[in-house]
Amino acid sequence: MLPLRHSPLARRLPFLAWPRPSRELIRGEFWAGITVGLMLVPQGVAYAQLAGMPLITGIYASLVPALVAVLFSSSTRLGVGPTALTSLLIGASLTGLAQPGSAQWVAMAAWMALLSGLLQLAMGLARFGWLLNLVTSPVLNGFTQAAALLILGSQLAALTGLRADWGALLSTPSPGLFDLTAAAFGLGSLALLMLARRWRPSFPAAIVVIGAAGALSWALGYADAGGAVIGALPAGLPAPYWPGLLAWPEFAALVMPVLVVTLVSFLETASSAKVESQRSGERWNENQDLIGQGLAKISSGLCGSFATSASFSRSALNLYAGAQSGWATLFAVALVLVSLLWLTPALYHVPQSVLAAVVVTAITSLIKPRSLLRLWRVSRVEAVIGGVTFALTLATAPRMYWGVLVGLLMNLSHFLYQRLHPRIIEVGLHPDGSLRDRHLWQLPALAPRLLALRMDAELDFASASALERRVTEDLAARPELLHLCLLAQPINRIDVTGVETFASLLALLRQRGGTLHLSGLKLPVERVLRQAGLLEPDPALAMYRTDAEALAALQQLPRAA
Repeated sequence: MLPLRHSPLARRLPFLAWPRPSRELIRGEFWAGITVGLMLVPQGVAYAQLAGMPLITGIYASLVPALVAVLFSSSTRLGVGPTALTSLLIGASLTGLAQPGSAQWVAMAAWMALLSGLLQLAMGLARFGWLLNLVTSPVLNGFTQAAALLILGSQLAALTGLRADWGALLSTPSPGLFDLTAAAFGLGSLALLMLARRWRPSFPAAIVVIGAAGALSWALGYADAGGAVIGALPAGLPAPYWPGLLAWPEFAALVMPVLVVTLVSFLETASSAKVESQRSGERWNENQDLIGQGLAKISSGLCGSFATSASFSRSALNLYAGAQSGWATLFAVALVLVSLLWLTPALYHVPQSVLAAVVVTAITSLIKPRSLLRLWRVSRVEAVIGGVTFALTLATAPRMYWGVLVGLLMNLSHFLYQRLHPRIIEVGLHPDGSLRDRHLWQLPALAPRLLALRMDAELDFASASALERRVTEDLAARPELLHLCLLAQPINRIDVTGVETFASLLALLRQRGGTLHLSGLKLPVERVLRQAGLLEPDPALAMYRTDAEALAALQQLPRAA
């Protein structure tokens, strides 16, 4: 009988495989959950502001979606809730379509969560998690760097207390354009948060700084003097919400943003889930995480909130604090519930510049200018792809999804170019006994009137024409050649186009009165060729199991016709 954690039911309902609670386990999970929960509440409010949503929806997105995700995801130690990148995408995508914070804005944000969640759920059920491998590190890196700079730029005005826009500041710079009290709150909070992160990453500095700033703001009467504060937040649980049907133009405007939110939010999840799987020593089940994250987004939209994701910083903090299972997330959700029911009035006097400091602190770890330079040293083509993604994301803001899409197209084009131009070398015998590029190492031919080639690729529709072209060109340029040897060990797959190319090469050698020699043909390829009837006994075909066997036979070839 299978253990419960490995049963089919537990794979669909991962919470059934959680460890049984014990006093020691619950004690550790409690403190880990409280640590994450103390960060989750202030970040939720701050990221709601970044998404242009009512601030209370940030706490809603930290409650039900986090609970749904931990119950149905295979990665149970992820910090699910609002994140900076996803919030920025939502705010940027809806700019120009509605007024931030309005009922229309909330409805469209909820639809983005619902559609993105349904797409992730469908991908998970269909086991299409492998599609996410199409997004390479350079594309994600370029987008993340640009998005972090856009987030930073979007928060500078609130952080520094700027009352006007940047154009007015540049045309007539004046200290009167700034709320100096707000700037003091924002910059002071930023300095404290940065110091706390460097001093002790696990310390819940955000809630401490927000609490202290709120108390000081209340003592100074900052709100009564007209200062920008969070203000009154409704207490109580979120009510069920249905956003209503969208007009077709509004729905069409959400298609591209939904696709990018689906992609980017799950790549955020993947970056955290891979770290967790390495720690636990278990294989990452990306399809089950797609299901869990999709259900979390759907629940967020039905609460009138916005799309969620797994936060890398909160997930890392959860692991750092010693979380062992999903029980830690339940304690974090319980803290969010307590805050929502009884503690929201305490946030009234917190200056909005402090929320900007929380966002800026969270995204500074994403800004890594040296990453593209390191990439340049490894692969200049991929560095260009990352650079173009970075530049287009900045240039097309707020429609920043164009950066990701162009990066994906460039990456796929590069991949197809490599597949269409496989590495094909003529081999010779090196003095050390290995087979290497004959022309690069200036080696003699393996045998007289022999062309010995190795193609480091599959023999399929992408590479077959390149091999056929190379063989026909070499045979035309060197009329004395009668034999062709294919070192076939690197070829691990063949399709119909490859079979037709093989038949064409065999016919060409037969017509010249020569022989096609095959060395190291793998069983899957051999099976396909036999089914096609191309490996029947033939004077024009010779097969060898190993390269050593092939070398011994080729060196016995006659020197004259």
